[in-house]
Amino acid sequence: MTVTRKKTSITRPEPGYHAVLSEVVGLIEAARRASTRAVNALMTATYWGIGRRIVEQEQQGAARAGYGEELIVRLSDDLQTRFGRGFGRANLFQMRAFYLAYREILQTASGESMSVEAQQKIQTVSGQSHRHEGLAALAGRLPLP
Repeated sequence: MTVTRKKTSITRPEPGYHAVLSEVVGLIEAARRASTRAVNALMTATYWGIGRRIVEQEQQGAARAGYGEELIVRLSDDLQTRFGRGFGRANLFQMRAFYLAYREILQTASGESMSVEAQQKIQTVSGQSHRHEGLAALAGRLPLP
């Protein structure tokens, strides 16, 4: 069995090619950095929102401390089953703490992403899914790197 290789001729790049290549490489690298920042901001906003829901649910229960622990254990089990890693009890406690640390700063930002009328109408858990539409706006206002 004989392997034949196709001869390729080495040609000089056209004038200006390196400038075009440099610009294209710059565009790709800038897009990658921007997308990484956007994903990080959205995930941070999501974790803040998860922390908010945990705190809101805990405050409705009479025995906050014990119920809060149960809530996080159950959420952790269900979320890990559905989404895999990243939603262990320790992470959910950190999301809760993150919300508590930044609730005053970001509560205004999340509230401003909807009209006052819309905020008043959204009271049920199913209605809160409309809040996700403001996630990008919230992510854009996070005071984090």
